[in-house]
Amino acid sequence: MNRTDLVLPYPTTKLPLPARAFVAMLSRLQSGSLTLVDPQGQVGHFGQMGAEPRAELHVHDWRAAGAILRQGDIGFAESYRQHWVDTPDLLALFNLALANEAVMTQAVNGSWWALLLKRLAHLLLRDNNRRGSRRNISAHYDLGNDFYALWLDPTMSYSSALFSSPEQDMVSAQHAKYDRILDQLGAQAGQTILEVGCGWGGFAERAAQRGIRVHGITLSTEQLAFAQARMARLGLDELVQLSLTDYRDVQQSYDHIVSIEMIEAVGERWWPTYFAMLRRCLKPGGRIVIQAIDIHDSQFESYRAGTDFIQQYIFPGGMLPSPTRFVQETRQVGLLVRAEIDFALDYAETLLRWRQRFEAVLDDVRALGFDDAFIRIWRMYFVYCEAGFRAGRTGVKQWTLEAA
Repeated sequence: MNRTDLVLPYPTTKLPLPARAFVAMLSRLQSGSLTLVDPQGQVGHFGQMGAEPRAELHVHDWRAAGAILRQGDIGFAESYRQHWVDTPDLLALFNLALANEAVMTQAVNGSWWALLLKRLAHLLLRDNNRRGSRRNISAHYDLGNDFYALWLDPTMSYSSALFSSPEQDMVSAQHAKYDRILDQLGAQAGQTILEVGCGWGGFAERAAQRGIRVHGITLSTEQLAFAQARMARLGLDELVQLSLTDYRDVQQSYDHIVSIEMIEAVGERWWPTYFAMLRRCLKPGGRIVIQAIDIHDSQFESYRAGTDFIQQYIFPGGMLPSPTRFVQETRQVGLLVRAEIDFALDYAETLLRWRQRFEAVLDDVRALGFDDAFIRIWRMYFVYCEAGFRAGRTGVKQWTLEAA
């Protein structure tokens, strides 16, 4: 059916009830503009015509309206995965949603029961005890090294790079991130570093190249196998020890400790245990650098009371701290913040480049056995996170800590 532009107000009399409520929500947009294309091909305009951020939403099935109103971003993710909704520019749509977050939140407040069920499932079924942590980590990181190698840069770094200019390549920007960490530690050749969450070995390789001894721990069997082979291939296995170890089981002490975007997988219940381990395992005079994604202080209480798309689809058991909560946890175990930097826009750039590489290798992704629903969820994951960093809703920091 050909699309027909309609003069506001958008007609709702023949729409199912959830669709009417959804259109009513759109009618309350205060910032930017949205073009809606409904299943019949009719077009409606909402917000301030032509104002930025400007987005377009195609609704192919009105079941999406009920899902979004009941479950917010989780409902949108389910609708997007099933092709009930689509958009030519997902980032623009998320920018519009963030600009109108208060309106969206008010419109979804009748969904408390659905969100409560998701929250209970998140807390009860995805707890990060020893067994749960291994299960949660495996669900994400054991998708296969071949999958991640398709779109990560050659350093296999799955954390924000640190850019000095927009033209900088990913490899040197990832090295810059690692080098800053090592410089903040003041680590010297012959000293020891515990890396909590060693990934595929990018940091361990960089540290070992300086003659530093690294003990890296992970709960991912896929990552461990890759990182061990990497160190052997580079002749660094005498300096780098890697093991499948839960952070709670580490007893040895080290000159310094590093944890790069691992705290997000710890879970709020276990933050005191995590920070206590860091303090216990740090030798006198040593330093700790934690690179952590956080959520803005103003959003933390509502975030921790519910569950979001990332927790449900990407990182089961995940939980972001707020900057204030992070500092509180460090102080409770006798650690003090000596330095911090926030480079949220660098993470937005990192995510953009990952997404571009991901989109360029979709045939290879499918060849590994991943279907279109998986691809759409991961596309949304990249864009959802990029929008959050660009809007300042989430940040990424390197915290340098010392014993009090």
